[in-house]
Amino acid sequence: MTHDATAAPTGAPRIDSNVPHSARMWNYWLGGKDNYEVDRSAGDEIHRLHPGILEYARADRALLGRAVRHLTGEVGIRQFLDIGTGLPTADNTHEVAQHVAPDARIVYVDNDPLVLTHARALLTSTPEGVTDYIDADLHEPEAILEQASKTLDFSRPVAVILLGVAMFVDDTEEAYRIVRRLMDAVPSGSHLLLSHTITAPGFEDVDEAVRFWNSVGTPKLKQRTPEQITGFFEGLDLLEPGVVSCSRWRPAPAVAPAPGGTGAPEQPELPEEVAFYCGVARKP
Repeated sequence: MTHDATAAPTGAPRIDSNVPHSARMWNYWLGGKDNYEVDRSAGDEIHRLHPGILEYARADRALLGRAVRHLTGEVGIRQFLDIGTGLPTADNTHEVAQHVAPDARIVYVDNDPLVLTHARALLTSTPEGVTDYIDADLHEPEAILEQASKTLDFSRPVAVILLGVAMFVDDTEEAYRIVRRLMDAVPSGSHLLLSHTITAPGFEDVDEAVRFWNSVGTPKLKQRTPEQITGFFEGLDLLEPGVVSCSRWRPAPAVAPAPGGTGAPEQPELPEEVAFYCGVARKP
């Protein structure tokens, strides 16, 4: 079952190709084609200010795949509420989840009109499962929950996915309240997967890139410290390794060459940190 592939509803916001938008710029960094010149120009300038931005975007996307595979295959989650979907690329949530469990049900949420148009046309599903899309804003969790309840059974565990979206809520206490409201609506055994850009010593180029973005783009972005990001998981049980760089959440095994050539055992090598932190937690 899929959502009806129709155009954005009458009265939906008009696509503004004159102002760079985060979803389209993210699509550009990931090698997509659903973006405009204004997005590419802003994306190139941010890349100049923060050369690690491409690794940052790729690490967040790779995290999605690893976390959804874990939640589907190891935890047994069969329902996903993915808020702040962005433009469809490869290995979307429903593709990863339904590869493991064909009966998985996924609801995507976004409020960008270009995302809406593409999502309705491109997001498909296995015959056994469901993929749906709703047009809603993270600032209105009640509307999200009401619409999502038409597809998801909130008496059974749900994985709530907030990748790179809570950072668009400027007030930290409001952001915490929104996440708590979403998690209050799902039962024990549900999980939260959240990622967020950080401000921290050693990432000063990120601060400069964010200042530039907030001067030209939409929506505006709020950086938070790793400690503030940990606050999103209050009352939940964080899975190992806790709140870490997206590149370091259960990465694929990698080893460093043995020092001195032969004779010494190889040691695991952690990926480079990126200025995007994440965590996965279970609701007790």
